[in-house]
Amino acid sequence: MQVTKTGGQGLKRRPKGVLELGWACFESAASGRTEHVPTSLCYPETVVRRTTFEAGGGHGWRISALTTPRDRPAPIKYVVVTGAPSWAEYWAPVLAALPQDREMVVVDRPGFAGSEPVEYVGDIRVQAEALSPLLASQKGQKVLVIGQSYGAAIATLMAESSDQHRLAGLVLLSGFFGEPGPTARLLVKLGSKVLKLIPRDLRNAVLEVMGQAGQLERMKIALARLRAPVHVIHGDADDFAPLDTAERLAANARTRTPARFVAVAGADHFLNDGPPDALLALLEDCLPVERPLFQFRMPKLTWPVFTWAKQKAANGGAVAA
Repeated sequence: MQVTKTGGQGLKRRPKGVLELGWACFESAASGRTEHVPTSLCYPETVVRRTTFEAGGGHGWRISALTTPRDRPAPIKYVVVTGAPSWAEYWAPVLAALPQDREMVVVDRPGFAGSEPVEYVGDIRVQAEALSPLLASQKGQKVLVIGQSYGAAIATLMAESSDQHRLAGLVLLSGFFGEPGPTARLLVKLGSKVLKLIPRDLRNAVLEVMGQAGQLERMKIALARLRAPVHVIHGDADDFAPLDTAERLAANARTRTPARFVAVAGADHFLNDGPPDALLALLEDCLPVERPLFQFRMPKLTWPVFTWAKQKAANGGAVAA
């Protein structure tokens, strides 16, 4: 269990891992909450704040997200599209650990947690449209789009439609690409048999995973159109989304520059459950190195050597008459 201090109110426990997250969905549905542990109990609003925005694409939904308030725009903005079930609250420790020269927004995708609609939104193109307002940036600000698990394909479509000049890169974090690992296969099999009995968030997650594979060709087309670098980061102990599937995607993707693949030793599907600093370091490595447009270099000066000096050196210091 992840333990978070709550400023005098004791300790609040936030489940981690796919099985405990599933149980948290049951608890939250029973209590009528959209968060298992309300983020406001764990962090002051000056550090992590819950916000809402109107979905793009004319869908009219209210979308819920967590963000890091800043007095002035940071040069880098991280946009995180979460997996299935999609609960931004599980990124709260990472948000809280972010330095002041970075911003982050983590979304509850349509059909999950505090976001509308109640119904399942199975088309990844519709989800990308709905989440497009997240890509808005300030003058001089670069955006790094991060798609986690099922959110990886959606994040790719978002990155394709973004302002390419302001896109710092695309990160596919623990990406799920249509081929489930043993844990995902078992959970989807069980969930599909009891769809009418499980909470909305679990039901929508099962439906999403079952219907994703046929949509991935659109994701591959989007990857080929990106100008920015693509980074594929995956835990080598991931039993939900297989490591070799992610590695194969990185190797075969038709990107402008070869996709960078990083296997994280000992990590499972939930990289955001680990130490926040470790994940933030992985994300920092995905940012482009800023180089000045113009760099003045002093020319290397060489002094002329006259013929008489060369002759003197050859004769051991004596100049021939």
